[in-house]
Amino acid sequence: MENSPKKEIALKTAVFGGGCFWCTEAVFSALKGVHDIMPGYTGGALPHPTYEQVCNGNTGHIEAIRIHYDPAVISYGDLMAVFFNTHDPTTPNRQGNDIGTQYQSAIFYADESQKAEAEALIKELNDTKAYDKPVVTLVRPLEAFYDAEDYHKDYFKNHPDQRYCQIIIQPKLDKLERKFAELLNK
Repeated sequence: MENSPKKEIALKTAVFGGGCFWCTEAVFSALKGVHDIMPGYTGGALPHPTYEQVCNGNTGHIEAIRIHYDPAVISYGDLMAVFFNTHDPTTPNRQGNDIGTQYQSAIFYADESQKAEAEALIKELNDTKAYDKPVVTLVRPLEAFYDAEDYHKDYFKNHPDQRYCQIIIQPKLDKLERKFAELLNK
């Protein structure tokens, strides 16, 4: 009997900055079609920044997550819908009590298609007044992405009872479950 060849999956990349990367990683980890997520830093000038350097606000980097996903299972549009519904895209350099340039809402596009889709969605959100204030999410090309330190990876999964996780991250996951149940891993 001949073994059937294993189907190759053509993964795509999406990069979002939606405040603290612990939050965004936890949210996107729950989605079907997401193969891996890496928290990190992007958008700035300093090569290989550390968490402490990014927190200083002098690097230009934003806390972000890099997602490898299967577009046959989840679309870029679905990822953006989750992104815009699980953080506040109307507050520059802030998400709740997390304040600083590293918390800017941002989409870092990997290709022109992602750029066009992101810009069209932001225009639609602003035109329809989906939020009380205009969307301030940056749309920038993905350049260098620097992986965060190991202790940031799977933060919520490794520290679910930590106070920040319970107060900030868990409500985002609850909202995700209510609003996007069809996109969740079972």
